[in-house]
Amino acid sequence: MPRRVDHDERRRQIAEAVLRIAAGRGLEAVSMREVAAEAGVSIGRVQHYFASKDQMLVFAAGRLREHLEQRIRRGLPAAGPPHAPLRSLRAVLVALLPLDRDGREDARAGAAVLIRALGEAELAERYRSGRSDIVATMAEWLRSAADAGELRGDLDPGLEASVLLALVGGLASDLLLGHHTPEQAIAIIDHQLKRLS
Repeated sequence: MPRRVDHDERRRQIAEAVLRIAAGRGLEAVSMREVAAEAGVSIGRVQHYFASKDQMLVFAAGRLREHLEQRIRRGLPAAGPPHAPLRSLRAVLVALLPLDRDGREDARAGAAVLIRALGEAELAERYRSGRSDIVATMAEWLRSAADAGELRGDLDPGLEASVLLALVGGLASDLLLGHHTPEQAIAIIDHQLKRLS
């Protein structure tokens, strides 16, 4: 009986190879040959699933988003019950930081893909969509926290969510470059959240 092939898993395997190469050597090093070698498959296998480097990159960008969503989900249980919006918001902000090896790998790969997205509409749209989703979720938590009396009532939740996301983006770069320790980055997030109360 022939073995059943999990095509989605094969695509993910190839995408993970793309991300490892992008994180370590940048997108310039991503080629069908390099990805095949990194994934431990033939070039023909890579070409079977992705007709071009651009297709691989778009799929890999989706995998990055899945990694981020997984980190956020792992951070949320520690935030406490669903009625703790400020704790949930803090957990998401911390989850967005590259605090461990996997987070740093994803952040480096994400930076490489972001540079490419500046000139490619489909990748740029993925970044815009992801950012919009995160800002909307954070704004809702800020609104809930204000309604619960945890934050000032005069805040603009959408604006503050954008500020917090920009802060995390800057802190992520600083962490990658060694300007801050993880503890310092988290302290800066806590400082900003305290300013909103």
